[in-house]
Amino acid sequence: MATLKIKKGTSRHSAYDLRDPNLDLSETHTLAVLVDNEAGVLARVIGLFSGRGYNIESLTVAEVDHTGHLSRITIVTTGTPAVIEQIKAQLGRIVPVHEVHDLTVEGPSVERELALFKVGGTGDKRIEALRLAEIFRANVVDSTLESFVFEMTGTSEKIDAFAELMRPLGLAEVARTGVAALARGV
Repeated sequence: MATLKIKKGTSRHSAYDLRDPNLDLSETHTLAVLVDNEAGVLARVIGLFSGRGYNIESLTVAEVDHTGHLSRITIVTTGTPAVIEQIKAQLGRIVPVHEVHDLTVEGPSVERELALFKVGGTGDKRIEALRLAEIFRANVVDSTLESFVFEMTGTSEKIDAFAELMRPLGLAEVARTGVAALARGV
């Protein structure tokens, strides 16, 4: 019997899982958008996403130029290549938007996220939490007799991995900033 030639994104386990090979697979992209720092700009950018049913996985905003009154919005989103191109084109047409950069396709970039983890526990679980925090280079920023608050900076994958390891040790709460990203080089 001949083997099936199944394209990427499909499964050999069930005929119900077979995907249309003509469909594009979703990709994750990091977009950096330079905008005027004025009231309502963020709402307009986010409205573009919600009005068309696009998902935002991560969103960070901060003023980057005080004298020029410019802010940088970093958005992590997923979609087919056609949807990503449409998002970039539509963002570029919004009046207070100065620049739209797709850091995923423009070359190497550096992406980091800050997270705080509250982990409760005593005895061996407390010792294990401290040991894992040292391995992941997480800092203890608060401590009580029953809990720790760890601070960690890194990639989203590193933060996800640390959270998974802390769950059985008493992870009580997580706060994350979202991705901040810059292109490498000049």
